[in-house]
Amino acid sequence: MTQYTEYDDVLEGACPFGGNKVGGAQTSRPTLQDWYPDRLRVEQLHRDGAAANPLRDLDYPAAFATIDLDELKADIKKLLTTSVSWWPSDYGNYAPQMIRMSWHSAGTYRIADGRGGAGEAMQRFAPISSWWDNGNTDKSRRLLSPIKQKYGNRLSWADLIVLTGNCSLEVMGFPTFGFGGGRRDAWEPDDAVYWGPEYIDNMNPPSGDAMVMRDQRWTGEPGSDDYELEQPLAASHSALIYVNPEGPEGNGDPAASAVDIRITFGRMAMNDEETVALIAGGHAFGKSHGQVSPDRIGVPPDVAPMESMGLGWHNPQGKGNAEDTMTNGIEGSWTPNPTTWDNDYLENLFRFEWEQTESPAGALQWKPTDATAPTTPDAHLEGVEHPLMMMTSDIALKVDPVYRAICERFLADFDYFTDQFSRAWYKLTHRDMGPKDRYLGPEVAAEDLPWQDPLPKAEHPVVGDAGIAKLKQAVLDSGVSVSDLAFTAFSSAITYRDTDKRGGANGARLALAPQKDWPVNARTVPVLDALRRVRADFNSGAEQVSLADLIVLGGCVAVEQAAAAAGEPVTVPFTPGRVDATDEQTDVPTFEWLAPAVDGFRSYQMDDWATVAPAVSPEQMFLDKAALLRLSAPEWTVLTGGLRVLGCNHDGSADGVFTDRVGVLTNDFFTTLTSTDYEWTKQDEAGTAFTLDDRETGAQLLVGAEHQVVAAGRVGRHRVHPRRPRDRRAGLLGQPPRPGVRRQPAAARRGRGVRRQRRARVVRPGLRGGVGQAHDGRPVRRQEHLTHPAPPRSPCPAVRGAGAPSCSAVPVRRGRGA
Repeated sequence: MTQYTEYDDVLEGACPFGGNKVGGAQTSRPTLQDWYPDRLRVEQLHRDGAAANPLRDLDYPAAFATIDLDELKADIKKLLTTSVSWWPSDYGNYAPQMIRMSWHSAGTYRIADGRGGAGEAMQRFAPISSWWDNGNTDKSRRLLSPIKQKYGNRLSWADLIVLTGNCSLEVMGFPTFGFGGGRRDAWEPDDAVYWGPEYIDNMNPPSGDAMVMRDQRWTGEPGSDDYELEQPLAASHSALIYVNPEGPEGNGDPAASAVDIRITFGRMAMNDEETVALIAGGHAFGKSHGQVSPDRIGVPPDVAPMESMGLGWHNPQGKGNAEDTMTNGIEGSWTPNPTTWDNDYLENLFRFEWEQTESPAGALQWKPTDATAPTTPDAHLEGVEHPLMMMTSDIALKVDPVYRAICERFLADFDYFTDQFSRAWYKLTHRDMGPKDRYLGPEVAAEDLPWQDPLPKAEHPVVGDAGIAKLKQAVLDSGVSVSDLAFTAFSSAITYRDTDKRGGANGARLALAPQKDWPVNARTVPVLDALRRVRADFNSGAEQVSLADLIVLGGCVAVEQAAAAAGEPVTVPFTPGRVDATDEQTDVPTFEWLAPAVDGFRSYQMDDWATVAPAVSPEQMFLDKAALLRLSAPEWTVLTGGLRVLGCNHDGSADGVFTDRVGVLTNDFFTTLTSTDYEWTKQDEAGTAFTLDDRETGAQLLVGAEHQVVAAGRVGRHRVHPRRPRDRRAGLLGQPPRPGVRRQPAAARRGRGVRRQRRARVVRPGLRGGVGQAHDGRPVRRQEHLTHPAPPRSPCPAVRGAGAPSCSAVPVRRGRGA
């Protein structure tokens, strides 16, 4: 035993720095997340930052423009038909497996929050790279390495994966609708997206498909009235892209499978016709692989040993590939010509009756009952034929009456089917890219499509400096308050989400259905009427301005006035060029998904939030919205404080405003929130609302609410308990809210209370959603109560769920959710 009697004793031992045992290093567990699993993970706002990206200064559009697209496509098509020994191609053509790779890259997209999709090539990173449904896509990407090396930084992995899917369709005779480049790669895994509540220890799974689970994401049973998939999820199972091809729970029930298909594809923004087109079109090619039992397949890439060279799912049987390949467990092809675009899939599905059988791996699948039915060639063994195969999810198209009618239409008109599949594929692979003007390259489809949220071309030059000055004065003369101007501009921009580039101020869709009818936007209605009058008067002159530009400019005016009133005059930058969308250009059902369930910026929360999301706190949803806006933690914090002092609560209440100078841009919110002069007192057992009581006088200063005050004040701090808040649209003790601040006794105001000293200038980060990547103004609001009829309940982006879209991915510790 070392006595450590002298300093040199500390340095003794096998290790250069002393001692004989090293117990851990950077990232070794337990980490902060192990100690405090329910903390608010604000640091996730900074993931995939500049330090992680070696190409952060690359002008990717300019680099991509130097590529000869015809040459690139020729290189890809040559690779597709050049088989290699370490992973031989089926039928001498890699195209079918590359379609699967491309499809699965894009197929993670979900409309609830715009997360997933092909836009950043996240298929390269955990957890997606190691999902069971992505088995052997690692081989597909590795096969593409020579192409990526040739074109280097001019071609992102994200663009290469999608373009390879297009080229694969084309080499098999399918006419694609178009291709747009412009996707930029992520450079690290996403540890924040909520992919569902199910979890296993992936270091020692009982079998390769053990991660495929659905027991916590669904309520009810297929066919029951309460059957529902929790939001914001789209996939029917963990570790799958869409649905279990064997049916829910692998039960082989085609009718139940049809229900799951409709829910899952609908959550991925596909209607019934697009759904059938994608399934029938995709299954015209290639085969499924199921030669080996899942319990014999090795671990996925992200836990594979070093000698696997980044590849996973080691298959010990036979060659481990070719005729011994294993992916999802189902074995066989749907058509006699798996590398040719034709209508054989649908013709076979409807021409024959089908009966259940098993694959060599034990998976449930279907074969024709007619012994004279066509056969399909083995993908590798010359002269060997196999029965045709269908999955339960294929038979579902025949059983479901709506899907069946669509199939019959496609059967009767192959050209129409071809067109619908080409359009659905284009949507699948481009849905998360945002407006069409972000697409790059000569193959961008000319047609404007509804899912692209199209905008009209500007019909007049952007307003100049003189016009802007004139408009600013007209806005001031309109009589609209600073708070109302700021609130309206913020409400116009707050719908933006960086995940799929939807929403934002451009288009002025705040003035259109459905946004104009959302309760949270009720206060903007009279403001928009006033701004329309300003616009009409201005546009009668030589220059023209859009309502979208005027809304944002009004927010800029509001911030300038508020800062001047605080003794800190500023000029807020303004970039004109926005246009106004029309009702015809606005797909109301898909815009309903942008409606907020919780909006911490404007102190809004849907009435029954605690019922539909018992395990998701409003703070998590507040963080989630900050992430969708791509805000940093400082930007999120300063926006919240600025909006509060400008009076931005959606209902005009004083909860959490923390100032007696509403409409003046001060730091009163922060000085009060962090002051130890006040004691916070819970107003209910759950701690959903608080009063601030002066420690010396006992005077009550303000009313706080957890989702609107504590969420902001806890930036960088952990959350101790899940919250189950009530509706915040009432003031203290349920009394009707009223503008302004609850007043203190004069003595208390003189000695403490809302601080006036050190009036810090609040830096105002810009709002996205303007012209290209230009920043709009970031504002706030205050006003007397407004009433507005509530529209029908919209599909709430993140309710009825076990977790917020960007909540923790660690094992669940308090019921369903993170």
